[in-house]
Amino acid sequence: MTKEERELRHQKICDGVGVAIAKALDRHRRLGESIAVWQDGKVVILSADQIPIPDEEKIQKT
Repeated sequence: MTKEERELRHQKICDGVGVAIAKALDRHRRLGESIAVWQDGKVVILSADQIPIPDEEKIQKT
């Protein structure tokens, strides 16, 4: 596998993870469910209204 192929594979994986995260955040926000995040060295619970609105383009992929 060439360096370019590895970089492309890496980018596709990163893009897929980004889409999955955006979808999960959107789902939690729409259902009114809180999420736990790591912030400033500790776990913080965000209520549904505190969850950032994900990029619609990422949600529409797949």
